[in-house]
Amino acid sequence: MGIGHVLFDADGVLQELPGGWRERVRPYLGDRAEEFLELTWREEWPCLEGAVDYLPMLARHLELFGVAVPAERFFYDVWCDVRVDEHSVALVGALRAQGLGVHLATNQEMHRTAHMRDVLGYDRLFERSFYSWQVGHAKPSPRFFEVVLEEIRATGENVLFIDDSLDNVVSARAVGLHAVHWSLELGHDHLRTLLAGFGL
Repeated sequence: MGIGHVLFDADGVLQELPGGWRERVRPYLGDRAEEFLELTWREEWPCLEGAVDYLPMLARHLELFGVAVPAERFFYDVWCDVRVDEHSVALVGALRAQGLGVHLATNQEMHRTAHMRDVLGYDRLFERSFYSWQVGHAKPSPRFFEVVLEEIRATGENVLFIDDSLDNVVSARAVGLHAVHWSLELGHDHLRTLLAGFGL
């Protein structure tokens, strides 16, 4: 059985934060930017799985670091200031034109999800979108991939997953999906070569 579905991760594959995370928070945090991000990333997991609202947690962290900026403003100035890569978007369209099911499979909390859907237009770009907070499990949990397979009614051997996190790729493979480790910095020629290896 050949590939019938392709799953795309978002950050690092479809979109990127101009300048990177550290440079985006540095104007607010100065030399504590790294410390702030490490704390935020360490405690975001329940938000990514839909159990906790991200903005109140972010507000607590900002207060802890003495940043007198409303959490919602900070969130949209940083977390939502993403650049969608036109070459990745074109590739998604080309794969859909081949008759493949092309879907988004990403770890996101509810507020950034709304931005990606309403502002970035990912609901129109993809056939299906799987955001971790709605799935109830975040990558690299095997359950994330199992839920996606159930939803698209496919077996792992029929699905190719693309992600910039090696841990996520390894987990997808363990569930039975085909998976490739790729990020925007590697270039789209490299990704096209990887896809060609699967007959795409």
